[in-house]
Amino acid sequence: MMKSVLLSLLAASASAFAPASQSQRAASVALNAEEMSKAVPFLVRPEKLDGSLPGDMGFDPMRLSDIQADLSYARWAELKHGRICMLALVGMVVQQSGLHIPGDQFTNTDVFGAISSVGFAGNIQVLMAIGVVEGINYNKHYDDSTPGEIGWEGKGWASLTDSQKAFRKESEVVHCRLAMIAFTGAIVQTLLFSKPLISF
Repeated sequence: MMKSVLLSLLAASASAFAPASQSQRAASVALNAEEMSKAVPFLVRPEKLDGSLPGDMGFDPMRLSDIQADLSYARWAELKHGRICMLALVGMVVQQSGLHIPGDQFTNTDVFGAISSVGFAGNIQVLMAIGVVEGINYNKHYDDSTPGEIGWEGKGWASLTDSQKAFRKESEVVHCRLAMIAFTGAIVQTLLFSKPLISF
């Protein structure tokens, strides 16, 4: 009895290594190819990253999209952080190039020193402007609004075709991601070397 049980177990385990038929292998490869991420081809594409959002390349190695009920909120956050980083990088380069508002408090080219140089009133003005824009658009994060559209698109936006709008939305997301990486690099460079980002 024991011999027959052992033989059947050995036969079952050996069959696992038997080559599959060509049709089975082709179907398996095709199925896996559809499920793999475009950005990280050796990882399975997360379920919610189905390509419906502009700039969606299936890049989510930490599977953060799995804990999001709706990716609309995450896209709003990504666009806002990216836009802030684009503005910050332009501001850093312009300030360090010597272009600034007249006044001694605006001449500090140090990235961290400039914040304290403008004083309390200058920083409060910036925070209040941000607060006004955030307050006006707060409810858009939770309704069916298109992420990132806050009414500043301009008159020409409505005349664009859907494909032209999709191209511009994807371009913005790509530039936002690049700006976030560049901003991190700029801060690290400033902390390590205390030198301007660009030598003029």
